[in-house]
Amino acid sequence: MSDQTASETPKKELRLDSTLSKGLMILEALAAARGAKGVSELSRELELTKSNVFRLLQTLTALGYVQTTEDKLYRATLKTWQVGRSVVENFNLRDLAGPAMQMLSSKTGEAIYLAVPDGLNVVYIDKIDSTQPIRSWNPVAGTAPIHCVGTGKAILAANYNRLRERLIGNLTKHTERTITSIKVMDEEMATTQGRGYAIDTGEFRERILSFGAPIYLPDGEAVAALGVSVPEFNLEPGDEERICDLVKMAAESVTHRLQQI
Repeated sequence: MSDQTASETPKKELRLDSTLSKGLMILEALAAARGAKGVSELSRELELTKSNVFRLLQTLTALGYVQTTEDKLYRATLKTWQVGRSVVENFNLRDLAGPAMQMLSSKTGEAIYLAVPDGLNVVYIDKIDSTQPIRSWNPVAGTAPIHCVGTGKAILAANYNRLRERLIGNLTKHTERTITSIKVMDEEMATTQGRGYAIDTGEFRERILSFGAPIYLPDGEAVAALGVSVPEFNLEPGDEERICDLVKMAAESVTHRLQQI
């Protein structure tokens, strides 16, 4: 009788496709590079023959994942990014953010929102209702201007370099507290970036405050935000700081989970 039990039987080793593996190695190296790379550099870095690297680069170029530069170097195209972005967008962000939203709800008792950007607006894709007698209310699929709610301002601050020019002439006033000057918005965004969360002081609806923090993709783009919406009447001394800390921690936890996908 053999000394080796059934549980000790060696597992069959998985056979990888050599060509595919090498092609993905090259693509990953180019995607991670800050600049373009040549055949010789890739060959040394990946320990592949120059002929192999060249042949695979031609295939990746033909498929649109790689392009050549004027000095005959190679770099990854945005198609690589688009594939990764599609994976993220097809992932159920509501499920991913669910535990963090439940935590915020249990700690604050206020309305909790998950929002994503849509041009110069945000769209609420999920919410947990407030348990307070006096509450704020926005429906799932409802929208709000990106420049004057907590979730929107959090996303705006994270993506400000890309969105700033589009704001000029579009800072619509909704209450006496709405920021309508791009110069003032510049200062507000710098403050928001520094602390990692946004505060709406009643800029969209009178006496309704909201606090938001961004959820980031691995490339640093804010793809969504978590927010807590609170009627001013419900706030006790110290509540604002506590809620800001909570929403920042919650958004960071979702960002961490998103980056593990």
